[in-house]
Amino acid sequence: MIISGSRLRQIGWAAALMACFGLFLALSFRVHAVKSEVQLAEREIIALKRETLELETEFQARASQRQLANWNAVEFGYEAPRADQYLENERQLASLGSPRGPGAPTPIRVARAELASADSDAPRMVSPVTGKPVELAVARQVEEGQGFAGAFADLLSEATPVGTANARTVLAAEVRE
Repeated sequence: MIISGSRLRQIGWAAALMACFGLFLALSFRVHAVKSEVQLAEREIIALKRETLELETEFQARASQRQLANWNAVEFGYEAPRADQYLENERQLASLGSPRGPGAPTPIRVARAELASADSDAPRMVSPVTGKPVELAVARQVEEGQGFAGAFADLLSEATPVGTANARTVLAAEVRE
């Protein structure tokens, strides 16, 4: 069988095209391999920069600790607390305070509402202005079947400085004094 010249040229071009395609794939795989190596190297560089930054920060912190220790020894005279300097409870802490000076603002007090049942032996809350017993709106609304969230929203909307806040423990402490 004799192959004509044009058929031989077609086979030659196809072989050359396949060789070029094979070389293209090999080059492409090599480029991707080098690109992934570069990305890994960049990640290592970033990790090393972070580690260097952490070490520099730690070095500066330790240097400042040394400087603070020097200042403490020379100028400030601080020393670690002794066992007799710790307080047992809040009363000891309160005894360390000084009385308020004239014209000082009143301290901010935090109140907490406790929902007590009507038959409990807890003392009833009394208004500091009128001296009459105060009923919590939240307790009344919860007893009537309204949810706590709704009752609390109503309480916030109607809140006044004296309002429905429970200052029972604060008032009891003031009455004793």
